[in-house]
Amino acid sequence: MARKLYIECNTGISGDMVVASLLDLGADREVLEEVLESLISKMGGFDYKISQVTKAGIMACDFDVILDEDNHDHDMQYLYGHEKSSGIAEGTHGHTHSHDHSHDHSHSHDHTHEHSHEHEYTHDHTHSHSHDHNHDHSHEDHNHHDHDHHHVHRSLADVIEIINAAEMTASARELAIRIFTIVAEAESSVHGRSIDEIHFHEVGAIDSIVDIIAASVCYDNIVKNNDIDETIITRLVDGTGTVRCQHGVLSVPVPAVLKIAELQKVPLSITSRQGEYVTPTGAAFAAAVMTTNSLPESFRIVRSGVGAGKREYEIPGMVRCMIVE
Repeated sequence: MARKLYIECNTGISGDMVVASLLDLGADREVLEEVLESLISKMGGFDYKISQVTKAGIMACDFDVILDEDNHDHDMQYLYGHEKSSGIAEGTHGHTHSHDHSHDHSHSHDHTHEHSHEHEYTHDHTHSHSHDHNHDHSHEDHNHHDHDHHHVHRSLADVIEIINAAEMTASARELAIRIFTIVAEAESSVHGRSIDEIHFHEVGAIDSIVDIIAASVCYDNIVKNNDIDETIITRLVDGTGTVRCQHGVLSVPVPAVLKIAELQKVPLSITSRQGEYVTPTGAAFAAAVMTTNSLPESFRIVRSGVGAGKREYEIPGMVRCMIVE
């Protein structure tokens, strides 16, 4: 009997949530770790951790990319809170980022930060690579500090070169390139630039590259080991409000998510939940693997897996994956 993979996105989807849910479903962790170690040796700039966490009393897997350089967009207070010096009106969802994690360490790092890697894309690559950031790093004293970072920007071709250098199967590599291309095409359309002009800010690009490669490796492993002939995603479910990113404050769903849904014909629902539940990387993964949006009338669940999101919303973000027949 043919088996199908059902990816449920009722409370959102992001790259790290996909990886975690597929690992929980049974993707070979050793295979993933070999690929990530090869990526670390070639690219560097990150480490990772796979652990078990609790979300709303439910055990779930967590996949965390640990960046060597801090990514300001991981901070719930920064994403949704008010920062007086910016003169920008933020959304109404001012959460802190405390977590009730119980970690099973694969590496020796402690890390509980949220990475919003999908909002680090930039098309303005003609300006100086020395940027002044005036961000609030402290929830206690709210002092602002200036940081002078010297960033490298990567084009889609640069990212594809990195993906090609990773030690992974040809089918996983093809999927990773497809996912990144979907994101780049959406960003190209949103910003009115050619796809060759779309550049990825280094910090965000590392996070996205790792998530996309990891998701592709885990998906490829699940499909091959379980003879999956179809991938079902009924719809993506996002929230509302605003979120701060490199380009400023954007409405949720963010423009890249809307554009991916439009260009790739992915069903999308928008709820009254405050917060960004669907990220561009998550939407691009869904678009790349979805073969149908229709569940069978009835089915038997062979195995299931749950992947946790990191943002502390009223309704926790989780991706559930099921092998059904």
